[in-house]
Amino acid sequence: MRINLNYFIKSLALFILLGFGSSAYAESSQEFGDYVIHYNAFRSDTLSPEMAKAYNLTRRNNRVILNIAVLKKMLNTTGTPTAAEVTGNVNNLTGQMKKLEFREIKEDTAIYYLAESQFTEGEFLKFEVQVKPEGSAQAASIKFDKKFSTK
Repeated sequence: MRINLNYFIKSLALFILLGFGSSAYAESSQEFGDYVIHYNAFRSDTLSPEMAKAYNLTRRNNRVILNIAVLKKMLNTTGTPTAAEVTGNVNNLTGQMKKLEFREIKEDTAIYYLAESQFTEGEFLKFEVQVKPEGSAQAASIKFDKKFSTK
């Protein structure tokens, strides 16, 4: 079973509209030259079982999914999905670091990158991600943090 980016975006929007909290699906973006990099991190158990199965993701209340999408700016459009080299790690406040393993997902014209990590109750995670869009000589550095709860 394949799920396209439109379904994924609609599902995310639906969760936000249903009030699962801006903290559950707060998406952010960062401009980087000719590109816009969209990123968000959320608990994996907020995904539907069908979506988790389609992407081979584990649904648990102690797992976080990091989603990255890169769009090349194009006049009068929302942008063109662009392949990228995505690497990064996640740290907690005690200094424990875990390397993030990103998987590239391509469906139709959509391209995005997913990584999973575990957390403990009330853990504050600091994400550091480098995104080098195809055709770019440099990588963008994205840093953000978020507290996760299993409740």
